[in-house]
Amino acid sequence: MLTAVQTLTRAGLAFLGPSAAAMEHCYDKYQAYRIATAHGVDCPATALASESNVTSIPLLLKPRSGSDSIGVRLLKDGRIPARARTDGYITQQYVHGVELTVAVFRDRAGMPLRIFLPEATPYSFFRKYLWPTPRAPLADIALAERVRRTALEISRIFEIDWAARIDLIHEVETDRLRFLECDVAPIIGAASAFAASLQAAGIARREQLRMLLSHRCGSC
Repeated sequence: MLTAVQTLTRAGLAFLGPSAAAMEHCYDKYQAYRIATAHGVDCPATALASESNVTSIPLLLKPRSGSDSIGVRLLKDGRIPARARTDGYITQQYVHGVELTVAVFRDRAGMPLRIFLPEATPYSFFRKYLWPTPRAPLADIALAERVRRTALEISRIFEIDWAARIDLIHEVETDRLRFLECDVAPIIGAASAFAASLQAAGIARREQLRMLLSHRCGSC
């Protein structure tokens, strides 16, 4: 998708969706980690798999490029497969806590959704879309407002100019809210987490569609 957006941008053609700049900021997970931490955002410790020194077990292994948690693996023993010891993968500290996701559209944030995952199960592409995990609006109102503020700050840092879904995790023991991933081209269908987050914040589907269809990138 990034290639398509870059091509449309070079051609000066308007389109609905995120800008190439926003996608470039978010699709490289290692650079996204560096940008976020440079702006004071709390993130799990992250390193290139080629340079990783295992300091905590278990460990998450992720492809460096992409979104939607595609290819995420939990390494219970911390051993990185030889084929993944390259700059094309990152390792990330596995944080025990409550998985959260929240929709953002420019300067508006939805209601955070709690993701009810089995113990020691990462929020992978499989759990997001192929075997969807139960989710519900976050009941803790104070935490929900904190999540929304954090998501909007992350959106500002990454120059999000269309729709995004931001994944975070709340480490209950320390009360730390950690940034995991920003999907800057999320699935936006009526059954998606993006739509559910906005709906829970009082933004009806008709209004969601108006928002999504009203902003063009490219030559505009």
